[in-house]
Amino acid sequence: MSNMLKEALASAQAVAAQLAEPSPVEALALRLSTRPRDVALTVARGSSDHAASYFASLAMSRLGVPVASLPMSVATLQQAPLRVREQLAIAFSQSGKSPDLVGTMAALRNAGALTVAAVNAPQSPLADICEWQLPLLAGPEVSVAATKSYIAMLSVSAQLVARWQRDGALLGALQSLPDALQKAGALDWSKAIDELRGIERMIVIGRGLGLAIAQEAALKLKETSGIQAEAFSSAEVRHGPMELIDRDYPLLVFALPGPEQAGLLQLARDMQARGARVLLAAPDSIAERTLPLVSTAHPALDPIAAILSFYVMAAGLAAARGRNPDAPRHLNKVTETH
Repeated sequence: MSNMLKEALASAQAVAAQLAEPSPVEALALRLSTRPRDVALTVARGSSDHAASYFASLAMSRLGVPVASLPMSVATLQQAPLRVREQLAIAFSQSGKSPDLVGTMAALRNAGALTVAAVNAPQSPLADICEWQLPLLAGPEVSVAATKSYIAMLSVSAQLVARWQRDGALLGALQSLPDALQKAGALDWSKAIDELRGIERMIVIGRGLGLAIAQEAALKLKETSGIQAEAFSSAEVRHGPMELIDRDYPLLVFALPGPEQAGLLQLARDMQARGARVLLAAPDSIAERTLPLVSTAHPALDPIAAILSFYVMAAGLAAARGRNPDAPRHLNKVTETH
């Protein structure tokens, strides 16, 4: 069993550890509720940036706070005079070591932002430079492909938004998330391995909260299987990318519950009519689904379970393609950009 698969399957324990130690999230949510926040900024790269995308979608849809992903070069190379006093700036990172990430958060803190590190390494430069820390509690992650740390970022994001909003239903649902993850890790996605083992390019589609996991799935297909996978929302793909999709073109569609689901299902049907090879990941209530998804106790948490089912498949797909998912070519566990 690869380290990637072992670590993905350990996600439930990471989430359970967070839920057993809620005080950092509680304290930050209390601070955030002391005054209205006009905007929030996220700072991250790679899988961590996809986790930030989930946080952004959740915060905007439930709190009404606009959230933007900050290009780090604006703060580090251009040294722009950012007007962010008292606004939330949250960095997501597994290692907390990348110089541009640390430098950006230092600049934001100096400009008066409320800086937060959602980081898996509590003893790291990022944790040290930020005013607040949200430990991910995922434990050591050996595989280059981040899995349990990504899921831990999604979980801590959901906890923060739920406590900031004082949403009892979402907080209650989080308590059963570890059990849902255990079930998600046991689902059979072998059909996806059969369909994707010989392909070279594809598109992954989601929308709303599901776009964040579509982005993450596309990245994992690149780094662990060498597939040129690109992520789009179901709305965006109907523009320029539609030109790519012809007979036998492979698509993975995450049709999660929510207001976006109807459009995702219609896109899947339209592409099947065109002759595309559509893998439709959806709950049991969707008759035409080809890949099963676990329904959690709250729709906002369904993406977290869905990405774990994907991770298990991705580890198997990499092996089926003769690759080692723990050690992708040309990549390191810690990427230090400037």
